[in-house]
Amino acid sequence: MSHAVDEQPAVEYGHVEHALVHFDDLDALGILHNARYALLLERALTAYWSMHGISYQGARGSAPDLFHAVREFAITYHAPITGTGPVAVHFWLEHFGTSSAKYAFRFHSPCGATLYAEGRRAIVRLDQATLRPAPWTDAARAVAATLLRPAA
Repeated sequence: MSHAVDEQPAVEYGHVEHALVHFDDLDALGILHNARYALLLERALTAYWSMHGISYQGARGSAPDLFHAVREFAITYHAPITGTGPVAVHFWLEHFGTSSAKYAFRFHSPCGATLYAEGRRAIVRLDQATLRPAPWTDAARAVAATLLRPAA
């Protein structure tokens, strides 16, 4: 039985990527373990950036922008995910600076009726030699522009 979701829902900003919750993602109570939300978000972000040509191939990144560190991860849980199958991960950029980026995200049911969790994630692009903040490339800026939430 496949849990694949062919159609991505339309959103006003950002992107929705469907991620699969597997049996080993569940805790002893049968709900998605809290630590797995960060992993599912990472997988959704990786899929999006890969679709836009920024990915890992042959153990190497296709762009220096892949060398970044998470500065902050915050999440608020609203309802438990109680089994396996697809979950919708809606993410967007609130800010894309010289060397940093601030994502916001929501986990919800594929139909959008249930909000499971929401939060934010900040990253900093690093220079591989110095481990100091470094500016994003033009390629990363082009992809980031597709995720930026319009100003209210």
